[in-house]
Amino acid sequence: MSGVSREPTRPRAAPAQGLSRRAGFLLVQLGTHRHRRFAERLTPLDLHPRHFGMLSQLAVNEGQSQQALSVALGLHRSAVVALVDDLEHRGLAERRRDPVDRRAYTLYLTPTGREVLAELELLAEKDEDELLTALDVSERSTLISLLQRLARAQGLAAGVHPNLEP
Repeated sequence: MSGVSREPTRPRAAPAQGLSRRAGFLLVQLGTHRHRRFAERLTPLDLHPRHFGMLSQLAVNEGQSQQALSVALGLHRSAVVALVDDLEHRGLAERRRDPVDRRAYTLYLTPTGREVLAELELLAEKDEDELLTALDVSERSTLISLLQRLARAQGLAAGVHPNLEP
């Protein structure tokens, strides 16, 4: 030999077959995979899935205070403030003084924020199509209905991503 040391080939561990029969494991595996894939799709835009989540929430809750948004999302106020700071810095959202309580701010999407959200919605559609490619239209509808039922049974609010952090 040429003096190059070669490490011994180590056998790969076989996947645990029992895990593929566990709904929780499969949901986490799919969720993690899709989150990473969606994050990759957003990289050229210098955005992260958390930006998409917050822009989506702002679009349906415009005029809400940061405090109200924090409660609705189940997030600590500081996490919401940091994310709104970032969106505002990027020109995607803006704070306005609350006309009733001058100490508070209300949150709004900017026109640029609306354009970016529309682009992100298209990317999310592509991502979902990729995820659900093995299912027909009826199966997709059934899966979403079942997942929504499971989420409600666990006390999860619709449209809220748990542990959304800046």
